[in-house]
Amino acid sequence: MSNKSSVRVRFAPSPTGDLHVGNIRTALFDWAYARHTGGKLIFRIEDTDTERVTDQYIQAAIDTLKWLGLNWDEGPEVGGEYGPYLQSQRLEIYATWADKFLAQGDAYHCYCSGEELEERRQLQMKNNQAPGYDGKCRNLSATQIQEFKSQGRKPVVRMRMPDGETTFVDAIRGEVKFEHKYVPDFVLARADGSPLYTLAVAVDDVLMKITHVLRGEDLLSSTPRQIRVYQAMGLKPSEYPIFAHLPFVMGQDNAKLSKRNGEVSIAWYREQGFLPEAICNYLALLGWSPGDDKENITMQELVELFTVERVNSSPARFDMKKLEAINGDKIRALTIDEFLKWALPFLINAKVITGTQAELDVVRSALPIIQERIVKLAEIPTMLNFLFVKNFKVEGDEMGKIVDPDSQNVLKVALTKLEPVQSWDHVAIESVLRVALIEELGLKPRIAFSALRIAVTGSHISPPLFESLELLGKERSIARIKAAISN
Repeated sequence: MSNKSSVRVRFAPSPTGDLHVGNIRTALFDWAYARHTGGKLIFRIEDTDTERVTDQYIQAAIDTLKWLGLNWDEGPEVGGEYGPYLQSQRLEIYATWADKFLAQGDAYHCYCSGEELEERRQLQMKNNQAPGYDGKCRNLSATQIQEFKSQGRKPVVRMRMPDGETTFVDAIRGEVKFEHKYVPDFVLARADGSPLYTLAVAVDDVLMKITHVLRGEDLLSSTPRQIRVYQAMGLKPSEYPIFAHLPFVMGQDNAKLSKRNGEVSIAWYREQGFLPEAICNYLALLGWSPGDDKENITMQELVELFTVERVNSSPARFDMKKLEAINGDKIRALTIDEFLKWALPFLINAKVITGTQAELDVVRSALPIIQERIVKLAEIPTMLNFLFVKNFKVEGDEMGKIVDPDSQNVLKVALTKLEPVQSWDHVAIESVLRVALIEELGLKPRIAFSALRIAVTGSHISPPLFESLELLGKERSIARIKAAISN
C-alpha cells in the first residue's frame, strides 16, 4: 500500500470527551503505519464543534497519546509547516475554499429552512424514496434568490453531486462503488459560515499533503463526498489519498462497543492499571494480525510487522479477559525498577504509603511476590496494604472465617511453632508450618494456611503466605496471630 513516495497519515479526532478504544485503535494503526514506512504522522484536532469540543478534552487527547507512546511528527505542541493543526484556527481557509467552489459553480447557496427539509424528508420516506436533499435550490433564478434574501433567509453552501457514481479502491476492502443517486448534494458550510466535517476534512487532507487515510469503517459512506471536494479543488484521481477503512470493534455480545461491553475511555483503563504497551498490544490485534498466531508483541515489533494488507475487513471483537491476560504478561515482563515506578502512584493515590524511603524499601521487597499474581496495577494497593496499615484488625466476613474451633486450633499451633523461630525468613517459616500443620495435624494446605493468611493479612486473598510473614516481620506477625486468637 505504501506506493506513495513519502507517506503522510493523520489522526484527526474530534475530542468531545476522553478518547475511547475505537479512537485509539485508529491512532495506533496510523502511528504504526507511519513508523513502518518511515513516513510522518500528523495529529490534527477537529474542533469546529465548539459546543462539544473543549480545551480540556483537547489537552486530554494530547496527554493520552503521549502516555501511550504514540508520538506525532506534526501537530499540537510540535508544530509543522502545514499548520495550524486545530481546525478552529483554520476557519478562513475553509471560507476561502467555499467561496471558490461557489464561484466555480461546484457549489451553490441553499435557502431551505430546517423545517422545510424535514417536511420533505418525511414525504420521501412516506413515498418509499431514499431520504436526502432533493435539489430544490440547485438552479434558482436571480428573482428567487432575491425573494429568499428579502425574507431574511441565510443560506448554507451546498456541494453539487454530479450524476453517475464514485468508485475508489480501499486498501482493506478493495473496490468500493457509490451511486450518486444515494449521495445527494451535501452541505459544506452552515449559514453562519462555519464549516462542516466534509469540507474541513477534505481541504485539510489536501493542504497537509495527506497520502493515506486510515480511519474507522463508520466513515466509509462519507468518502464519495470527500472525493467530490478533492475534484472541486482540482485534484486528479491519482492525487487522492489512499483510503483504508478499519473494521468495526464489537463487544462480546456482537453489538457495537458501548460502556456496557468495553467502550470506556482510555482514561478508565489507565486508572485501572493497564500498561500503555498492553493497551497498544491488544488494540493492535483488533482487526490486524502479526501472523504465526503471535499475540504478545512489543511496540518495536508492531512497527516492524505492521502492514495494511494484514488488516482484516471483518469486525473485531473486544475481549476484556484477553486484554487483562496481555496486561498480566506485560507486568511480569517488567524489571523490578520498572514495576516500582508503575506501582508507586497507585499506592500513594490509595493512601497506602506516603512515599518515604523506608516505605519504598518495603514495597521494592514486596513487589516480586505479587508480580506473578496481578493482572492490573490497581490490584497492588489491596495486595500490599497489610504491610503498612497502622491499626490492623481482621474485619467482617474474614473474621467469621477464623473464629471456628478448627481455625483457632490452627492459629494456636502455628503460634507455638513460630515463636521460637530465630531466622525469620520464608524458607524457615514454611518449613516449620508445613511440618506442624500438614504433617502433624494432617491438614490440606488450603485449610492449613487459610486461617493464618487471614490472621496476618486480613484477607483470604493475599501475596504468598510465607513471604508475607517474612516481609511483615516476626514481631508484627506474632502480634496479629495472637490478636486473631483472642478475638
